[in-house]
Amino acid sequence: MSTLKIISDLSELNKIRAFLKQNLTALHLSEENYYIIELSLLEICINIIRYAYPEKPGEIFLKAWKDEERIYLEIRDEGTPFDPRHTKKPDLEDILKSGKKGGLGVFLTRKLMDGFEYKRLDGQNVLTISKIIDQDSS
Repeated sequence: MSTLKIISDLSELNKIRAFLKQNLTALHLSEENYYIIELSLLEICINIIRYAYPEKPGEIFLKAWKDEERIYLEIRDEGTPFDPRHTKKPDLEDILKSGKKGGLGVFLTRKLMDGFEYKRLDGQNVLTISKIIDQDSS
């Protein structure tokens, strides 16, 4: 199991990418699955950075582990309570027409990942996402 603690600031995104690379490289994932996992994790972390700590930056805690068939990523924050399972499906037509930015991160993550579990535990938002490991045979 690998962990990372960062400050909720967009300047920390490269640390998240490095953490992910460190944890996924040995799995020899297909490029598509690597990208799906990276996109999902970054979208969730960007949402936390933008919305979880309205007064001042807080911390984000990441944990990664795998079993025989899945890679798991746990994302924790002590920010505003937010259960992403209750977000409404975005109106894609409205987003395209209005040119509005945002509103797709949770939706994309739920669609792209194989597991998506949330709980509020000890004052923390705890989101665990997982992806079935589809190793590249090349």
